[in-house]
Amino acid sequence: MKRARSIYFNDARHYYLFVHEPPMRLEDAWGPVDEVAGTGVDTFVYGVSRDDGLFYPSRVGKRFGEGEDLIQAAYWRVWHNMQSLIDGGLDPLTVLIDRAHEKGMEFIASQRMGAFPGAGEKAAQRDGGPGMTDEAVRDHQFAVLRELALDYPTEGIELDFAAAPGGTDWWVPEDELQQQAPMMTDFMRRVRAMSKERAGSPAVIGARVYPTRELNQAAGLDVDTWIEEGLVDYLVPLVYVYMTLDANMPIDWLVTATAETDISVYAFLHCHYTEENRHRANRTYATPAMYRAAAANAWRMGVDGLYSWFMRWPLGSEQRSVLMELSDREQLERRDRHYFLRREVEDTGDHDYPAQLPLAFDPASDVGVTKKITFSIADDTANEPSATQVTLRLALTDLVAADRIDLSLNGQSLAGASLQRSPMREIDPYAGQWVEIDLVGHPPACGHNVLEVTLRERPADLKSSLVLEDVEIIVEYDTYASTPLGGV
Repeated sequence: MKRARSIYFNDARHYYLFVHEPPMRLEDAWGPVDEVAGTGVDTFVYGVSRDDGLFYPSRVGKRFGEGEDLIQAAYWRVWHNMQSLIDGGLDPLTVLIDRAHEKGMEFIASQRMGAFPGAGEKAAQRDGGPGMTDEAVRDHQFAVLRELALDYPTEGIELDFAAAPGGTDWWVPEDELQQQAPMMTDFMRRVRAMSKERAGSPAVIGARVYPTRELNQAAGLDVDTWIEEGLVDYLVPLVYVYMTLDANMPIDWLVTATAETDISVYAFLHCHYTEENRHRANRTYATPAMYRAAAANAWRMGVDGLYSWFMRWPLGSEQRSVLMELSDREQLERRDRHYFLRREVEDTGDHDYPAQLPLAFDPASDVGVTKKITFSIADDTANEPSATQVTLRLALTDLVAADRIDLSLNGQSLAGASLQRSPMREIDPYAGQWVEIDLVGHPPACGHNVLEVTLRERPADLKSSLVLEDVEIIVEYDTYASTPLGGV
């Protein structure tokens, strides 16, 4: 049956084994679990692998750092942190599993499907190897999954396909992805059968996949067949290279495909608002209002739970408060929300779903041309008195006062709306502007919205394109509705 979950993921490295100084104290070993305990998180997912090693003392795979020079401090800490627990008679993975159970959380081990540490030097396709087209490599990967599902007291395992290609290798040679789809489906059948070998209830089988059907098909993942045959218990759609939160991730097809099944879909909430992949931008974390917006849209779409990770570390009161809100959808109601649209990222190449931004208007060809931006929000601002402020924020590069631009929202002109301008960035305030438009008199729809932008006029001697860089909707709530006092 479908299962509602509030999930938090830890990758074993960045905010755990990489940072603590050995020997590892038990209090530090419990850290990844304890930092989310009491927040409503009911499922802890732990990433146990990287291409070059496993972060537990596997009997079938290669432990991280085994037989290799420890070439940086972080790697030295990983090895000696795990070893200090082992020397004390403790299994590092079991320590976390037991702690999760003590804190009322289920524990799921997540394995990157393109990582085969211990399968041989030439197993991975990036090393010229066959990947899982080789039966021996398949058997090795299966043995690791079996160990995690049956030999450790986990609730189940997660097969992470979506880490490729940004975080790990492909599981087969890239030019064979589609033709190997039947082989991968057979592998999923084998994993499902194995999950039923466990005494009592079967092991949970989850999978990280890509956000669109087309991306999964291109990667040789026949997700529709997996759903039809019940080969997984849950699916988590995401793209891994960038970590920018997307409140409009196109996963409705997956919700629809699993609607009449026992398979759950969990919306993945990335952790950043901006990253270094755009000009003069730094990495900034998503705010609570941004998390609320993404979560509200996901719940409105019909997901069964939310999956978060990599929040600002160490987790403080703000992060724990966000996790509490994410675990109870009613806590999201009538709270400020900040929606923003994702941008194209060159690093993801063909392994990404389309983005609408940036949107350029070339004065040589686009004057008079109307371009559309679509987005969804989960707020019914027209019928909610406590939604006292609704703002459309547009960031435009090379905007000048002499430009003439028409804007409309859902067919309604915004010409009469009040607006304010401010520099788009502090470091180069001449480069662009934020335009903030008051939408209280022009409320967006709850659900699908269409913003139309038309460049009507641009100075003849200004040859650069006008570029729409960002589109955001901010909804602010107040207990006291902004209605006039009687007689005023």
